[in-house]
Amino acid sequence: MSELTSLTIAEAREKLRAREITATELTDAYLSAIEAANPAFNAYVSVTPEKARAMAKASDERLAAGKAGALEGIPLGIKDLFATEGDHTQACSHILDGFKPRYESTVSQNLWNDGAVQLGKLNMDEFAMGSSNETSYYGPVVNPWRATGSDEKLVPGGSSGGSAAAVAAHLCAGATATDTGGSIRQPAAFTGTVGIKPTYGRCSRWGIAAFASSLDQAGPIARDVRDCAIMLKSMASTDPKDTTSVDLPVPDYEASLGQSVKGMKIGIPKEYRVDGMPAEVETLWQQGIAWLKDAGAEIVDISLPHTKYALPAYYIVAPAEASSNLARYDGVRYGLRVDGRDIADMYEKTRAAGFGKEVKRRIMIGTYVLSAGYYDAYYIRAQKVRTLIKRDFEQAFHAGVDAILTPATPSSAFAIGDKELAADPVKMYLNDIFTVTVNMAGLPGLSVPAGLDSKGLPLGLQLIGKPFEEETLFNTAHVIEKAAGKLTAPRWW
Repeated sequence: MSELTSLTIAEAREKLRAREITATELTDAYLSAIEAANPAFNAYVSVTPEKARAMAKASDERLAAGKAGALEGIPLGIKDLFATEGDHTQACSHILDGFKPRYESTVSQNLWNDGAVQLGKLNMDEFAMGSSNETSYYGPVVNPWRATGSDEKLVPGGSSGGSAAAVAAHLCAGATATDTGGSIRQPAAFTGTVGIKPTYGRCSRWGIAAFASSLDQAGPIARDVRDCAIMLKSMASTDPKDTTSVDLPVPDYEASLGQSVKGMKIGIPKEYRVDGMPAEVETLWQQGIAWLKDAGAEIVDISLPHTKYALPAYYIVAPAEASSNLARYDGVRYGLRVDGRDIADMYEKTRAAGFGKEVKRRIMIGTYVLSAGYYDAYYIRAQKVRTLIKRDFEQAFHAGVDAILTPATPSSAFAIGDKELAADPVKMYLNDIFTVTVNMAGLPGLSVPAGLDSKGLPLGLQLIGKPFEEETLFNTAHVIEKAAGKLTAPRWW
């Protein structure tokens, strides 16, 4: 059975259409893999075998009738932030205990419309707030990768840690994820998978629990660039239920792969050479530059001068929006309720019991920066910085740059329970140093595996593109993938 779960989406699609395998066989292989390995990873917080088998059976009928959709019979995992009708949808938070929506998110509905099969709901940092998947109410996710000669458990990155770990451990063919400040790209880099945060507005946010509405964007995590392109084609759409989704045709991203990058201008921002960055990350970056140069791309040095302000500005804007968005979780209509003397006491007790430490921290930061005396000093100033960050990118693109190449993360995966990071939240926030600028500017960003560090752990490179030019990123990432080769975690489970 395990050889079925090692098929990429593209390979499984061919075998399903050629009737060499059935969707039911493929789904059963994944359900067996989840049953055997999920206790080791804690990637799934809920598995939906009955629904999966019913969807696979329907896929087999459509395949037999020659009516296959773009993802017909492909088993996927869904991040617990996406509403799935009648199933566990709790943003991995205690405050949404028992919540099962009566509606489906637009992104997951698009996938089902194209014939995909739902395996279950994936673990994540609570309300997508975290860079290591350690803030989940359901406990941390374990990275399938281990340092050479060590059995220490490593984080898969966050907040989409369950998505990245499940893809890397072959517990789903691909997974949905979301990215507010790096939550697709950083876990992809830590697990040797490919993840893209599309342009803001490319995918509908309807039916996805909101963290920071002006930054959140859904995207796929998959085993290679082609699979990522196939998934995004199905996930993206215009949606009248989300006024921030953009009314633009969705290209055939897969068709962009394999085109020449000769003459393309790739920008290298000097501001991404940060203090304390490991030499291995710099070496990998130079290797990526060399691969693109060999493929005919022109490398140009660029400056993004406001990069240094991105992280502090992000950690004002995102918590401010979170403070507003999470006000709706009060114990009145759904989820957890802790009774109190009166309604105000009930609110306080419910929110105190329901939210984890990191979510409480961000709500308090957000409420503070929005308060009367500090709104102008913090929130308005952060929004002005955001405009300057966006302008930096616009000037680079206006000067003829087609895409920008940077490291995806400042290091490889670190240990679960790392004492230094646990003691200092700012050090944890620094994991997002290369990724938050992309969300602040609303641009597409993709992480592609580019090699292993000295500990045998994966490192990724990030490509940043112009708005709605995801094809350029897929094509350029494909060049890096061909040069670097695909990464697979050595099996220990």
